[in-house]
Amino acid sequence: MHIRTSFPYETAHEDLRIPLSDGTLLYARVWRPLTDEPVPAILEYLPYRLTDWTAPRDWQRHPWYAGHGYASVRVDVRGHGNSQGMPTDEYSATELADGVEVVNWLAAQPWCDGGVGMFGISWGGVNSLRIAALAPEPLKAVVTVCSTDDRYDNDVHYMGGSVLAVDMHAWAATMLAFACRPPDPRYVGEAWRDMWLKRLEEVDPFVHTWLDHQTRDRYWQRGSVREDYGAIDAAVLAVGGWHDPYRDTVLRLVENLPADRVRGLIGPWSHQYPDRGLPPGPAIGFLQETLRWWDHWLKGTDSGVMREPLLRAHVTDSHPPATVHQTLPGRWVGEPAWPSPNVSPVSHALLGPPLLVRSPQHTGVDAGRFLPFGNDADLPPDQREEDARSVCFEFEAEEETWVLGRPRVRLRLSCEVPRGQVIARLCDVAPDGASTLVTRGVLNLSARQGRDRRVPWPPGATEDVEFELNGIGHAFPAGHRVRLAVSSAYWPWIWPQPESAAGFTLHPEGSLLELPVHNRETGAPVVFEEPEQSEPLGVNFPATLDEPRPARLVVRDVAKGEWRLEVDPRYGGTRVYPDGLEVTEDALETYTINESDPLSARARSDWSIGLHRPEPAWEATVRARSELTCDGKDFLTSNEVVCTDGGEVVFHRTWEKRIPRTAG
Repeated sequence: MHIRTSFPYETAHEDLRIPLSDGTLLYARVWRPLTDEPVPAILEYLPYRLTDWTAPRDWQRHPWYAGHGYASVRVDVRGHGNSQGMPTDEYSATELADGVEVVNWLAAQPWCDGGVGMFGISWGGVNSLRIAALAPEPLKAVVTVCSTDDRYDNDVHYMGGSVLAVDMHAWAATMLAFACRPPDPRYVGEAWRDMWLKRLEEVDPFVHTWLDHQTRDRYWQRGSVREDYGAIDAAVLAVGGWHDPYRDTVLRLVENLPADRVRGLIGPWSHQYPDRGLPPGPAIGFLQETLRWWDHWLKGTDSGVMREPLLRAHVTDSHPPATVHQTLPGRWVGEPAWPSPNVSPVSHALLGPPLLVRSPQHTGVDAGRFLPFGNDADLPPDQREEDARSVCFEFEAEEETWVLGRPRVRLRLSCEVPRGQVIARLCDVAPDGASTLVTRGVLNLSARQGRDRRVPWPPGATEDVEFELNGIGHAFPAGHRVRLAVSSAYWPWIWPQPESAAGFTLHPEGSLLELPVHNRETGAPVVFEEPEQSEPLGVNFPATLDEPRPARLVVRDVAKGEWRLEVDPRYGGTRVYPDGLEVTEDALETYTINESDPLSARARSDWSIGLHRPEPAWEATVRARSELTCDGKDFLTSNEVVCTDGGEVVFHRTWEKRIPRTAG
């Protein structure tokens, strides 16, 4: 990583408040080049507290953009950080309307030339896409990283029509804790406490809303740009990683947006900006790539970015299974179109007699993290134990085979119960037997006729079902085996259906695996500059006396047949900021299930957040607990929040709710 200290422009930054039409003031930080000429503005807009939580990441890129002649702006959405207003639902209509106002406000500033871009990762990337679909006139281009065009089936809520236990619940619990954090008195003054207490009265756990909508109904359609790609006028640079669950959005965007206004980039990365150097790498000069994008679309400079292939993708070499890889070997390929003329479907028929698939309910404990962030236990370990809990089919790789795109399966199933799910994993099996997970896919059997409807399986019926696995770029070496593993459970990624212990019968006759095979002799050359960033903020991470918890711990109670997975998400830990703020975060996710009982599934998340500043003295805490359990008819949610100011409890609330299991 090259830390850049010299830029074409000297820069300065200031904090300000952006007024909205209803009188709400949004807190913003603006880095600007020191020039008398107006410049384009680029906006990052999300709820994650610009004065502390994202500040280290913000300082890596916003000053860098300012040094290259852009006003780079970071804004907290209403009800979060030091912005006024009440928190709303995730990506709410209010949040998006505010974003449009911010874009228009930036364009009208005397230091802006009227052109605006938006960028962001995850939440910020989704907001960039969705505000682009609202088409404010000044918004000319966006860079969306690790984001989604489909909030129902390619986000943290559902997968293949099934409830995502691992992140629907965990992220709802995280956002409950995050939404309860107070404004910082250093930036909002004495009004902070009143702002905080009013916010707390408006907080409601996201999990209630998300479980109220178990099919792709109008709630999810309204939040997904895939419902109308034609609404997006701005140019889109879509970026993802093969170890990020949102990478299929990149493939859909380059397929559905006009080729003269979109480019896609997928590397071997996790849920991170590709310049940060977090595992797995290699990192690239991502800021330079985005600068080429901004220069072309906001300054009219011929940067050559639109002469790049429509999609640049990393085809990763085969590698041993491990929970972390600093760098994954492979090569970049450039595709002129998507679907690519260099990729052809190759079908493999499944062979053998009918097989009963009745996986133990803890199948999936070795799935790895749904949203990997580069921690040492994020990626899936060796899949041999998972494969043993599944029904497997193998195909010899007689020559090196590159797979690029979304594999697909057609499975002929018989099921004796009306509800269940099927999970397909694609693994790379080395000659020594080691099994590396390549990609996977899920289908809720009641969603087999569409994610927008619930169609129970006629008990005893035999039907063909088809679904795609997540996109991937992977090279199977000659002599390795391509393994398709099929299971009826995948905890804790997928919340089990009430009758899922019955499993289903798989009929190989009529079933197949289809691989998108890339022609190894084609593809444009792809190169990137080395990564660079601006000077870091200077946050300290003091050592503590506590022994660090394992990032992922699996505990088996042999007598009870119970399995418990404990996950430390390791978002922040303890850190001290240059403005004197000390932040301590601790979180633990726990997933428990009995290997034979799908109704024993239980997810729990515990959060503790402490904010402390020695001068002037200030101390506030947030503790949040969230649990999700089920019976045959309902999901049962339990949430609790306790907040203190200087040791005094100022807020304590619990929520208990039953939500019918309509499709989940």
